Amino acid sequence: MALPGHLDITALRLLVVVDRAGSFTAAAERLGVTQSTVSYTVDKLRAAFGDPIFVREAGRQVTTARGAEIIAGVAPALDRLDQLARPQQMDPARIVGRVTIACNYYERLLMIPPLIRSVRQQAPGLRIEIVDSRGRGIDRLLASEADLLIGPYLSDVAGVYARALRDEDYVCLMDPAHPQAETEKLALDDYLRLDHIDITYEGRWRSRYLAELEALGHRLDARLAVPSPAGVPSLIAGSRLVATLPRRLAAAIGAGLVLRDCPVPGRFSIAMVWPQRHHRDVMHRWLHHQVIEAVRLPDSPPA
Repeated sequence: MALPGHLDITALRLLVVVDRAGSFTAAAERLGVTQSTVSYTVDKLRAAFGDPIFVREAGRQVTTARGAEIIAGVAPALDRLDQLARPQQMDPARIVGRVTIACNYYERLLMIPPLIRSVRQQAPGLRIEIVDSRGRGIDRLLASEADLLIGPYLSDVAGVYARALRDEDYVCLMDPAHPQAETEKLALDDYLRLDHIDITYEGRWRSRYLAELEALGHRLDARLAVPSPAGVPSLIAGSRLVATLPRRLAAAIGAGLVLRDCPVPGRFSIAMVWPQRHHRDVMHRWLHHQVIEAVRLPDSPPA
């Protein structure tokens, strides 16, 4: 069925935004229009395509199979039009838009604050939304739920580009009164006997040092499991509990505690990853440069 003339690029763009936002309300907020405008335009699209396009399930607008087919056809063209509409010589002060960055606790604490300060100073019209990557950052990029991923990146994936930002390793964070606090270099056997806090990341990410331990034929006998590094220093203080954390994160949150090198350093890289649809986009290239510059600054202290 041919599209009526009044269903223009704006209507198709709204269709894509609803799909990415998951609700009419969120889409209206992103587009700066009323929810009734979104509903009215979706109704026109439903009539034009002869399909509901979105159905409400569990409090969310879920895209139908036909709707997903339509969006898959128009979304790349709309992204390309956005790129073509931007001048090759871009003034950051004139940017008006929205970018979603997927990351986790480490990046939010250490890398995002200087980035936000830089963006707010140079491009006040650019709105940044931070979302959890929760171990599925690549999936969020490919599903257009995020425009940029900052975090550990271990393998090549088709359809994305990556640039390493910094290398990390692990240290042990413990109370100053801990019996091992005076030990400059922990032996592996002593490390295995510690009362460990296992930071599980809710099963969505496995710390590299644990993989190295398993490769050596060992497992940690954890005394406590927590989903995130948040709040871990309070658990350690005044106890014999020990947490194994990335070095820069431990230094940032471990005031008053002792850091000791982990006998299984578990080295890994923090990278910036972006989808192919943004690879040649001038605004996104500018943002990537701001990320690189922010990483060169001293780590932001915790709030």
